Amino acid sequence: MPKTRVQDAIRELPVPADAPAPLPEPDVADLRLETVLGVLSDPLRLEIVRRLLLEREEFDHTCGWFGFDRPKSSLTHHFRALRDAGVIRQRQYGLERRSHVRTEDIESRFPGLLALVVAWTPPET
Repeated sequence: MPKTRVQDAIRELPVPADAPAPLPEPDVADLRLETVLGVLSDPLRLEIVRRLLLEREEFDHTCGWFGFDRPKSSLTHHFRALRDAGVIRQRQYGLERRSHVRTEDIESRFPGLLALVVAWTPPET
C-alpha cells in the first residue's frame, strides 16, 4: 500500500550521527494545544512548518533554505516562537541554526494536527 502525502510528510527522519544536541525546548508532556495553535495562527509560521513537512529533503534546514524576503531578525523571532511552543526542534551548526518539525512529539500529543497543516493551502500572494 503506497504512503499518502500526509504519511510521508509526518514521518520522522533519522537524526544524523554528527548532529549537535537540540537547543532547549519544552518536554513532550509540557506541549500545550493552545500554545501550539497560537503559534500556528501566524501564516508565516504555518508556512514554515508546512514546508518543513512537505519539501524537506534532508534532516533539517537553515532559515535561508526557505527563501523568505524578510529581515533575519524577523525570521529569528518566528523560528524561536515555533521552538518555544515545541513545534520545531533546532540545532546549532556553527553559526547557523537548522530546524525540523517534532513530528513524533506533535503527533503523540495532538494526533492529526500535522495532517491539517499539510492539507492547508497557503493564500495566493
